[in-house]
Amino acid sequence: HVQLVESGGGSVQQGGSLNVSCTASGFTSPLTLENKCMGWFRETPGKVREGVAMIYTGGRPIHYADSVKGRFTISQDKAKKTVYLQMDRLKPEDTAMYYCACDSIGDGRIWSNDEKYNVWGQGTQVTVS
Repeated sequence: HVQLVESGGGSVQQGGSLNVSCTASGFTSPLTLENKCMGWFRETPGKVREGVAMIYTGGRPIHYADSVKGRFTISQDKAKKTVYLQMDRLKPEDTAMYYCACDSIGDGRIWSNDEKYNVWGQGTQVTVS
């Protein structure tokens, strides 16, 4: 079955950068990572899970939450089946558990709706002080 594994979280000072990655495995023919929506979400205690960014692995579109536009960049390495989230100019309010998610069935809901995604990673903590 499809699995997502995040890595690269950590602690950084305000204004710093982190790059988190999400590697997918378990795709069996005919299911592939091609033409799938891969999203990054973040969650903090007491707050609703927030969609941060999404990339369509077949190319465009790419989406970002307003709160991270201009600071975060989502990208992919198809050969490595990995999606990255480069986070620059980090702020304390970016502190959260970051989750990678995959819509492997082509759900038509908006990218920032977490119900769109049927596969989730275990999360990686990002702390900005």
